[in-house]
Amino acid sequence: MEARVVEIAERIRALREICEFTMEEMAEALDVSPEEYRMCEEGKKDFNFTFLYKCADKFGVDIVELLTGEDPHLSFYCIVRKDEGLDMRRRKGFTYKHLGYRLKHKLAEPFLVTAPYIPEEQEAPIALSTHAGQEFDYILSGKLKVQMEEHTEVLKAGDAIFYDSGRGHGMIATGGEPCQFLAIVIKDQEEEESC
Repeated sequence: MEARVVEIAERIRALREICEFTMEEMAEALDVSPEEYRMCEEGKKDFNFTFLYKCADKFGVDIVELLTGEDPHLSFYCIVRKDEGLDMRRRKGFTYKHLGYRLKHKLAEPFLVTAPYIPEEQEAPIALSTHAGQEFDYILSGKLKVQMEEHTEVLKAGDAIFYDSGRGHGMIATGGEPCQFLAIVIKDQEEEESC
């Protein structure tokens, strides 16, 4: 497994132990099976954005702390120059660049996301995930096929979608090319139990 995945897994385990949560409590909070949680925490299985987002929420830490081991330091503003976002690769082929990772106490997580076009995904069911809060996605280039529970939409450059991310949602690039979009994940104001 990639060294970075193992490092993140070690931070998750350490925080779980500090917070005195059991693996079963974490699995329930993250809406995964205890076995899947154990595999992720041991660094034997990669985790997706939703897994990391829910872990950070449960522990009461910034997602950046899970990714880097460092807490953001800036409290007024931060600038992230072109191509300098904090890299996240948390889903097959998808790349996320965190565009606000240096700011602490964020109410939202801004990402530049690139979804690859994968031909075999085009006719397959789109995997859905959930996380507390809301999300706003703005398409910069390409086309994005979005599944909102039983509703399917195709968005193109200039289109946007704003939704309750606590409901099932998923997406893939469509139209024969990658899709790049700005994703703003807005935290739920009612925080989960944290340590």
